[in-house]
Amino acid sequence: MKEENVILVNEQDEAIGLMPKMEAHEKALLHRAFSVFVFNAKGELMLQQRALNKYHSPGLWTNTCCSHQRDGETNLAAGARRLQEEMGFVVPLKELFSFIYKAPFDNGLTEHELDHVMVGYSEASPSVNKEEVAAWKWMSMDDIATEIKEQPEHFTEWFKIIFDRVNTYLKKQQ
Repeated sequence: MKEENVILVNEQDEAIGLMPKMEAHEKALLHRAFSVFVFNAKGELMLQQRALNKYHSPGLWTNTCCSHQRDGETNLAAGARRLQEEMGFVVPLKELFSFIYKAPFDNGLTEHELDHVMVGYSEASPSVNKEEVAAWKWMSMDDIATEIKEQPEHFTEWFKIIFDRVNTYLKKQQ
């Protein structure tokens, strides 16, 4: 299977080129990404535990799904595609905000992403792709905040960065 390209961007999210995903992570180059957060009617977030065979952050808990846009793909179309690929369902998504973060990993790779954060709502139980997802669960935002403080090593680096931003954004919308 051919390695996917990521879209290299500047800080204004203007595309400046394409590069194989691993090379972009090895060189820590800024590229476009997205993170999807799916909530249920009780306000709980659907978390996924990354599959144990992932090349970084295996077995860690994170937001519902995340990945990289493909060349020519809108943010929302990319979010819907990946939600279907990883969790086996699609819901209408709304983009909340975007921001830039940089997170190095123990294996020498670095996520340097302009991340588009999206939200959706569902009561569905996912039909997970076991190549991508080891497990899933619903958790309240308060319980997630507590667990991140008490056991940060159980969560992906980007989720710890994004979580507070999403929680703050959602509280302001109430």
